[in-house]
Amino acid sequence: MRLTASDGTVGISSIEPSAAAESPGTAVELLATLRDRVAPAVVGQDPTNIHRLIELLDGLAPTQPGAGAAVEMACVELASRIQGVPLHTYLGGAVQESVQFNGWIGELPPEEAAAEALRWLKAGFRSAKIKVGSGIEADRDRIEAVRSAVGSAMKLRIDANMQYDADTSLKLARMIERFDLQLFEQPAPKDDIAGLARVRREGGIPVMADESVSDHASLIAVIKAEAADFVKFGIKQAGGILRAARMLATAEAAGLPVVIGHGFGLDPSTLAEVMLAASSRNVLPGLECVGPLKVVDTVATTRLDISSGSLPLPGGPGLGISLDENKLAQYPLH
Repeated sequence: MRLTASDGTVGISSIEPSAAAESPGTAVELLATLRDRVAPAVVGQDPTNIHRLIELLDGLAPTQPGAGAAVEMACVELASRIQGVPLHTYLGGAVQESVQFNGWIGELPPEEAAAEALRWLKAGFRSAKIKVGSGIEADRDRIEAVRSAVGSAMKLRIDANMQYDADTSLKLARMIERFDLQLFEQPAPKDDIAGLARVRREGGIPVMADESVSDHASLIAVIKAEAADFVKFGIKQAGGILRAARMLATAEAAGLPVVIGHGFGLDPSTLAEVMLAASSRNVLPGLECVGPLKVVDTVATTRLDISSGSLPLPGGPGLGISLDENKLAQYPLH
């Protein structure tokens, strides 16, 4: 998304619904909402009054937080550019000069999973997520192979993506506790907060809530239930940059470190999460905003390179990048 203020300053953002997104959050539906409802309503508004815009956007697309997040992100980027500062400065300043990213390993056979882990390690990554959910014995063998391959050189996370209930996750946790895992992500369905809490109490591996955290209220519900040791969310899921920053502060106050990121994203949304992460020491190293590694092109004039597992904070105002007009023409919206 690109917004232009009356003085000519431009703010940019991107949101990337997954192919599995359900109505009303599909790409086609979000685009229609942005064009037909949101754009006419925000014309003439003050793009730097983010609080007022959030109120307006909530009323325009209450069931499509992605649409509001796209506009809010672009307005925050625009406000940063008006002030001539990087987005992390707009958020209060960076406490980290660079960020680290997290690799991922799918539900692969053990030898393939081990080889994939070694590729991440050789590239410079110091943490990786192993997907589980294909059967606890297969999961155990995959995790054991990866840990044996990388030794103590990488922190390892596992992610069930809600494929297991709490009972199954507890069986898996007891089988793999010896492999020194950093965390177990979403070991129960998103609405089973009690199940998350039980895995946390009984499983012996720190638990991270992901799908269970969709907004500020759900984050507080997880905190009250003592259901997690870590929480994860991205800017789109939170409903925008300022809301994500508020959730980050709430998690910090509750003593819960945060993993920032979402599974897929272009350079603008990735950099927004990088900037947010750099503004807090409560963000766990190993960001999961690794979308640029999953796509074959960029819409920016300079492609974001995170292939080494880390990234110095970019300079320049806003996100520090510009959109490529030729690429935008190459990938038209429909």
